Amino acid sequence: MQPLADKLRPTKLQDYIGQTELVGENGVIKKMVDSKKIVSMVLWGPPASGKTTLARIIAAEIEADLITISAVMQGKEELKKAIATAQTNKSYGKDTILFIDEIHRWNKAQQDALLPYVENGSLILIGATTENPSFSIISALLSRLRVFVLNPHSKKELLIGLKRGLIELKGKTTGPSKGETEVMDKICWLADGDMRYGLNVLELTWSLGNDTLKTENIDKAAQRSLQFDQNGEQFYNLISAVHKSLRSSNPTAGVYWIVRILEAGGDPLYIARRLVRFASEDIGNANPNALLLANQVYTACQNLGMPECAVHLVQLGEYLANSVKSNKSYMAYAQAKADISKHGSLPVPMHFRNAPTALMKELGYGKDYQYDHDLEGKSSDQQCLPDELIDRDYFK
Repeated sequence: MQPLADKLRPTKLQDYIGQTELVGENGVIKKMVDSKKIVSMVLWGPPASGKTTLARIIAAEIEADLITISAVMQGKEELKKAIATAQTNKSYGKDTILFIDEIHRWNKAQQDALLPYVENGSLILIGATTENPSFSIISALLSRLRVFVLNPHSKKELLIGLKRGLIELKGKTTGPSKGETEVMDKICWLADGDMRYGLNVLELTWSLGNDTLKTENIDKAAQRSLQFDQNGEQFYNLISAVHKSLRSSNPTAGVYWIVRILEAGGDPLYIARRLVRFASEDIGNANPNALLLANQVYTACQNLGMPECAVHLVQLGEYLANSVKSNKSYMAYAQAKADISKHGSLPVPMHFRNAPTALMKELGYGKDYQYDHDLEGKSSDQQCLPDELIDRDYFK
């Protein structure tokens, strides 16, 4: 039986849910579709943020031949076939869109093979990835692609999808009752931005209730605790409580909020990432070991997963809460950013500039630079900042 999430997959841009900054009236992808001038691109976003759906819609809207490759299962042989088809299409004046799902799974050689065909326009490449393209896609290919970031669905967007799902399940356009709306609200919190997961839970909840939505069936359908929303808190309020409890040097409270999220099915890697951030934002060089331990715990969470890594997060939470605190690094970044915003691209002092050519030396590049290691005190008083910032000190 076709899953509800697949059955409801939009086929037109006007029915696409979310990513309004890209596909809304003034969105760049909307404008490309309207002009039928699509460039090769990477769609970067979390699972179920609409990457595959958007690629399919783009191909349909511009009447291009869509060829889909899964980077997990397929490689160069499938790419060769796709290129051959694209070249045939081109001879007939038809565009070809090659959609590569999880493109970050391809190695350098596989990605290299795409370069000439993206370069000469034989095909339009649309890659989808959940990983940062800066690290997962080779620079030569990335320079030929536009990167578009897709965000998790908001609660409002999730509700739009769930209402469509309920209409499909009921087989009629009757709006949801008050009770059904309450059930869908709870599913939204559990979905945490994941439209596919939300629709899957909705479908199973409907089935378990013999074609009705009942609150007591959500737990069975979701296989998650409802603690994300048991007192009306939003997920990010729980994360905020973790951060602020640790900042207040309260290890018990910090651990309580961490465990609340874990028991509700929260992603341990998300928590670990926030604690890595905390180690620099709120502790910094007052205790450099905090950042080292936080990174080690992040790695442990990657290697072990739940439930084994839960104790590592608790250990880290206790350590961070009890550590001496300093936000100097955080404030230094903020001040430097403000100076850059105010003054723009101030020039590097002449004595700091490299002078690899005779002309640059004649222009004064590198003149009077002092090599601190050659000085008696191993430290000079030479000017290191632009003139406009000469008296600035971000670490007072």
